[in-house]
Amino acid sequence: MLTRRTLAALAGASALSLALVAPALAEPIVIKFSHVVAPDTPKGKGAAKFEELAEKYTNGAVDVEVYPNSQLYKDKEELEALQLGAVQMLAPSLAKFGPLGVQDFEVFDLPFIFPSYEALHKVTEGEVGKMLFGKLAEKGITGLAYWDNGFKIMSANSPLNTPDDFLGLKMRIQSSKVLEAEMNALGAVPQVMAFSEVYQALQTGVVDGTENPPSNMFTQKMNEVQTHATVSNHGYLGYAVIVNKQFWDGLPADVRAGMELAMVEATAYANGIAKEENDKALQAMKDAGTTEFHDLTDEERAAWVAALEPVHDEMAERIGAETIAAVKAAVSQ
Repeated sequence: MLTRRTLAALAGASALSLALVAPALAEPIVIKFSHVVAPDTPKGKGAAKFEELAEKYTNGAVDVEVYPNSQLYKDKEELEALQLGAVQMLAPSLAKFGPLGVQDFEVFDLPFIFPSYEALHKVTEGEVGKMLFGKLAEKGITGLAYWDNGFKIMSANSPLNTPDDFLGLKMRIQSSKVLEAEMNALGAVPQVMAFSEVYQALQTGVVDGTENPPSNMFTQKMNEVQTHATVSNHGYLGYAVIVNKQFWDGLPADVRAGMELAMVEATAYANGIAKEENDKALQAMKDAGTTEFHDLTDEERAAWVAALEPVHDEMAERIGAETIAAVKAAVSQ
C-alpha cells in the first residue's frame, strides 16, 4: 500500500526514478482507469491527477485513459472486468469487496465507527490498511491506495430527524450487507441499485431516498429530486485504488516506480481536497434551495447512534470480530 508517509522517500528518489525510465516507448502501455462517478468529484479529480502524473513520471511510457461516470462498466461489472484484464485500474468503493469474498472491507461501512478524518486515516494509512490490501492478492488484485470521498448524509422526500422517520422508506444503498443491516435497523427497506441509476429512481419514486457524501449527491443532481436531507455524517464512503495484479507485476520496474510515485502524489491530492469538495457541494445544494438540510442535535444524534450501534455486533461474524477490533483500536490511538 502506498501512503503519504512514503512520499518523502519517493520524492527524494524521483530524479533517479525518472532517469531510469526508458525513453517513451513507440507504443505506450495503455492503462484503462474506470470509475463510476463524475469527473468533478474528489475521486474524479484524483483520477485525472494520477493520469497527469503517471504519464509525466514515466516519460510517456504509459497512456492512462480515465473513463468516469460508468462509461465502461457499472458497479457490479467493474471488478470482474478488472480481474479479466478488460481494464487495468479501478477505484471502487470499499463495500464492493464484500461480494468478492473479502468481507473485511465492509468494516468501513459500519455506522459511526469513524469520528473524524484523522481517526479514519489512522486505519487507511496504517497497518490495518496494509493488512486489508493483503487479502486482495488471492483475488488477482493489488491495492495501491485509499482515497477519501467523505462522510455521508441521508436524503429523502420527507424529514429524517429521528430513526422513526425512516420507517417503511425505500432507501437506495450500494451492495453491502452492512448497509442492508443499517437500513433495517432504522426500519427502512434497503434497495441495492447501481449508482448510475439512482437519480432516475429517485425522480420516479422507485426509491424514496438514499445516502451519499455531499459531493456525490450534488454532482449527480440528486438534490433536485430530494426535498429533505440530514447532515448525519453517520458513515464513511471511501475508495480503494486497485490494479490487476498480473498486469502490475508484469510492468517494467522503472515504469512501476514512476507510477508508484504518481499514485502517492495523486492520493495526497485527492484526500487533501475531499473534505473541501464536500463542504462546497453541501453549500451549493443549500444555496440551490431545492432541499431542506437538517443538522442533528446532540439528542437526535444520540438516538441515531443507539439505533445503529447493534449493527456492529450483528456484522461481527461476517466482517470478522478481529478486523472490527483492529479498526477500533487504531481509531482510538
